Amino acid sequence: MSTSVVLDVLAGERPTPTCVRAPVLLNRPLSDRYRLLRFSAPTIAERARAGQFVMVSPVAESGPILPRPMAIYTRDAGNGVVDIVYGVVGAGTTALSAVAVGEAVVVTGPLGRGFTVRDETERILLIGRGVGICAMTTVAQDLAGRSVRVAAVLSGRHHASIIGADVFRAYRADVRRVTDADGTSGVPVLRERLHRAFDGDPPQQILTSGSERLTRLTAQLAARWHAAAQVSIEAHMACGLGYCHGCAAGGGDGTHEAPLVCRDGPVFRVRT
Repeated sequence: MSTSVVLDVLAGERPTPTCVRAPVLLNRPLSDRYRLLRFSAPTIAERARAGQFVMVSPVAESGPILPRPMAIYTRDAGNGVVDIVYGVVGAGTTALSAVAVGEAVVVTGPLGRGFTVRDETERILLIGRGVGICAMTTVAQDLAGRSVRVAAVLSGRHHASIIGADVFRAYRADVRRVTDADGTSGVPVLRERLHRAFDGDPPQQILTSGSERLTRLTAQLAARWHAAAQVSIEAHMACGLGYCHGCAAGGGDGTHEAPLVCRDGPVFRVRT
C-alpha cells in the first residue's frame, strides 16, 4: 500500500488452514459488478475469524488455475458453509463464474490475521468501498450477539454497486451508503459528515478496507477521536501462505523484509 499511513502487525495466532475440494451450493450475480459464491467447507466455516480470507480456484479440465484470495463474506459454522464475493475480471474469475452448483472449487483457508475487537469497545465504525466491504461483514456478524453499536459506511460508484448492506442490516448495523453518483463519497464531504455524526459520541475503534484514501481518512478520524484503527489490505497473491513472498505490504528497510499481507495481515493496525 503506497500511503503515508504507518502500519503495524497485530498480535495473535492464526488458525491452521486446511485445503479442501468444496462443493458449490450457489454461484450467482449479487450486484451489477459482483457475484456470490457459496460452498460447503465445515472446517473452514468453524475456524474462520472475522477479516480472514481464503484462496479459491476452480477445478479446470484444461489445467490448473492459480488461486485467488477472497475475503470471507459470511460463514455459518452450524451448516458448514462459507460465502465469498468476487468480480469477474480475468481468466481465473471467468472460470470461477462458470462453476455450476454441485461442482467443486479448491479452497485453502482460513488464512491471515483478522480484525480484533476489544472487549471494552462499545461503538465501532466500519468504512469500506467496493469489494473491500466484504472483509468487514464478518465483524458485524460476530458482534450481533454483543452490546456493541456498529455503524457501517459503504462506498461505491452508485447505489447498485454497493454490496453488503443487507448483511450489515441483518446483524443490526447502522448502514450509511455514500456514492460517487450523488457526490457523498468524496473524502472531504464524507469527513465532514462523519464529524457531524460522531463527534458527540465517537467510536472506540474504526475498521476499514478497500481504499488507500479511506485508510488515510480512518487514520485522521482515529487521531481526532482517540480511537484504535485497523485496515484490511488487498494484494495479489500466488500462495496465500507466505511461501512466495510476493505480497509485501511495504516498509522494508533493505535489511528486514516488509510484512507480508497473507502471513502478517491482511489486517494491520493503523498507527496514529
